Amino acid sequence: MGAQIRIGIAGYGNLGRGVEAAIQKNPDMELVGVFSRRNPEDVHTAQPATTVYAWNELPEFQDKIDVLILCGGSKSDLPEQGPELAALFNTVDSFDTHARIPEYYAAVDAPARAANKTALISCGWDPGMFSINRIIGEAIVPDGDTYTFWGRGLSQGHSDAVRRVDGVAAGVQYTLPSEKAIEEVRSGTRPELATRDKHVRECFVVLEEGADQAAVEEAIVTMPDYFADYDTTVNFITQEELERDHQAMPHGGFVIRSGQTSPDTNQVVEYRLALESNPEFTASVLTTYARAVHRLAQAGDHGAKTVFDIAPGLLSIKTPEQLRAEDL
Repeated sequence: MGAQIRIGIAGYGNLGRGVEAAIQKNPDMELVGVFSRRNPEDVHTAQPATTVYAWNELPEFQDKIDVLILCGGSKSDLPEQGPELAALFNTVDSFDTHARIPEYYAAVDAPARAANKTALISCGWDPGMFSINRIIGEAIVPDGDTYTFWGRGLSQGHSDAVRRVDGVAAGVQYTLPSEKAIEEVRSGTRPELATRDKHVRECFVVLEEGADQAAVEEAIVTMPDYFADYDTTVNFITQEELERDHQAMPHGGFVIRSGQTSPDTNQVVEYRLALESNPEFTASVLTTYARAVHRLAQAGDHGAKTVFDIAPGLLSIKTPEQLRAEDL
């Protein structure tokens, strides 16, 4: 094995902690440090050996970091940080506002190309692993329909969006799939399902003192891209209830392609995830793709990328010879 891939972590919330843990599982990587907008002395990392730096120190590390993994939120952090940091580093991020991915890609691509950097956007399990399984299903079974179900699980992106609503002190959001809809899809009947038929969203919110409960609820249920297209329930609870009942972060879901290869032959292709820790799994995907980004950057393949642009072999720590002998 050659020199280790030097990784930096930008932001140290649940996702940043997950990346810190994932690096321990990848012997070809080393963690340079965590970069936080908080006072470094106030950031307590899971690994005692992890060094925490101030966010404004990042430019000093351009020659010391091979890939910077961005662990901020999609609503307001990444739209600003993604383009800025792609001008300084090879990056990987988990931008997950599906409706805005094309514009975000363009915003990251220009500075990355200008700086000869490689920037992978929208990586994780959805967008990410689910995206790959969607296009594989569509390509192999062109006469068909693709269905994506999420949950039951705590959504980090949607929870982050809830917490940013004025008057919200803390909160989480769960996505729940419809079992009836899943079984219909698995049957091969190719049902037509509206957005509201497939999922519901459930929020648990702690209000700030003096906040207007009705205004907070209205702001959440009408939020475009996040809640407006779903039946959304907002439950108001105490901080104690939140800490007691909503600390775990499970998630998962299904991508199902149902179609026909001939008039009387149904084919159903299904990919499933059952995750005990959403942020740890997402972080593991980001960390794995950092290896591929490093390899692309070394080969001079610059600009913004998505998971569609990266060959599976680039993800593995194994050599191409090992992959052909052991996994093909």
